[in-house]
Amino acid sequence: MQKASKALVKELKKQKRENDFLLFLDNYKIIKDAIASGQKPLIALVTKDYCGIEFDCPTFVAEESILKELVGVKTPQNVCIMTEYTQPIVETPKSHFLVLDGLQDPGNVGTLIRSALASGMERVFVISGVKPTNPKLVRSSAGAIFNIPVHSMERAEFCKFASDNMLNLVCTDMKGESIFNFSPKSAVGIVIGNEGNGASSEIRSLCKMTITIPMKSGIESLNAAVSGSIVMFELTKNKI
Repeated sequence: MQKASKALVKELKKQKRENDFLLFLDNYKIIKDAIASGQKPLIALVTKDYCGIEFDCPTFVAEESILKELVGVKTPQNVCIMTEYTQPIVETPKSHFLVLDGLQDPGNVGTLIRSALASGMERVFVISGVKPTNPKLVRSSAGAIFNIPVHSMERAEFCKFASDNMLNLVCTDMKGESIFNFSPKSAVGIVIGNEGNGASSEIRSLCKMTITIPMKSGIESLNAAVSGSIVMFELTKNKI
């Protein structure tokens, strides 16, 4: 294999800065999930010690320090592929789905996407928040982002989509009906609001009701990823 030139590395770094849809993946499981879902590796970089699977794309040998810069982790594995994330076509949900309204922590969003897949939710809408291609989000999702439709939309765009398609939205908050008493007869979208401010007024106005997780008194709230996961698994417990 040819060694990655300085010019190639410089160009890859430039593309990473300018293209929000480029992904640099170094985790074997996530790489396999990405390829299995139809993502096509454009370039692969490997260390001289790499002895894993071969990729159907140009492959170059590079120093670990270069992989570290591209994937954004302190201890990358000895491989990195570049692929361009393709957003799925937005469709009207036919079963339960998740709406993440203004979440900014990529770890929370990645975990919630992973829980959405595991609990059987149909799709995820990421509204005016962290981009689905954020490296920490992709790692936190453990590859789930490639196995469930994830739509990145601005709030105004989603509000129009929700109104036009008469989506049944349910807000999560500290005050509301207990999730353990909630048994919807049709598909609902569970809205998880921003970590500090909760759901926005625009999306809250579209919600038909509010649900909550009953908790011991004195507890302020749960982490967004934890509470959202509990709600999703409770909602879909008889359908998994």
